[in-house]
Amino acid sequence: MRLFKEVWASRELMMRLAKNDFKTKYAGNYLGIIWAFIQPIITVLVYWFVFQVGFRSVTSANQYPFVLYLLSGIVPWFYFQEALISGTNCFIEYSYLVKKVVFKISILPMVKVISALFVHAFFVAFMIFVFALYGYYPDIYVLQVIYYSFCMFMLVLGLVYMTSAIVIFFKDLGQIISIFLQVGIWLTPIMWEIQMLGDKQFIMKFNPFYYIVSGYRDALLTKAWFFEKWKYSLYFWAVTAIVFLIGTTVYKKLRIHFADVL
Repeated sequence: MRLFKEVWASRELMMRLAKNDFKTKYAGNYLGIIWAFIQPIITVLVYWFVFQVGFRSVTSANQYPFVLYLLSGIVPWFYFQEALISGTNCFIEYSYLVKKVVFKISILPMVKVISALFVHAFFVAFMIFVFALYGYYPDIYVLQVIYYSFCMFMLVLGLVYMTSAIVIFFKDLGQIISIFLQVGIWLTPIMWEIQMLGDKQFIMKFNPFYYIVSGYRDALLTKAWFFEKWKYSLYFWAVTAIVFLIGTTVYKKLRIHFADVL
């Protein structure tokens, strides 16, 4: 509760820092913040070409164009990846603020996670536009994207509070996270279908990010409500609560040593 109070009391400063973090990330480049959008778009095009043109992948029963199936899974992954990587290094990047006694460093992980939301909002709009081109026009189900974005926000925030505290003392964690993300994108049914696992589909559902990916697809493709799978929703929020509790506890235990180590 103390953490939430600190964040709420510093909400205006936090938003200013988040906007500034987004603007300065690509400062000095000729194209500026445009690079934040170019790389993910190129990644989508490469995956689309490899799987749709090269491997001729299809979605279940050929119901949906593969590019739509891909977009609805990889757009949330882009946000998760960016927020986790940048959030993990927030205290190292803002070490000059960590050393200031009067500055509430508890807002820094939140700053990074919010900063990544700006790019995510663009790609959600871009994704909805592409869906409309294929005849899948926005309807009331699309509003669930807000809910699933919030789910992802809370999950990654809990992880970031933990990883950002640990990486100060264990620098190798950054490399471990990079490997985890490289493997994680293939362990999550983003470019393949969960039906391929047959009777072992339930194993994949232990992955909390599957809830988010399937949720985006429910909102944009299959048109289903999140409360229709209320048991899995409860499971996701239980896992997220545990991750958040562990993350904030680790942060609380280690924060008193940040300034000395940095």
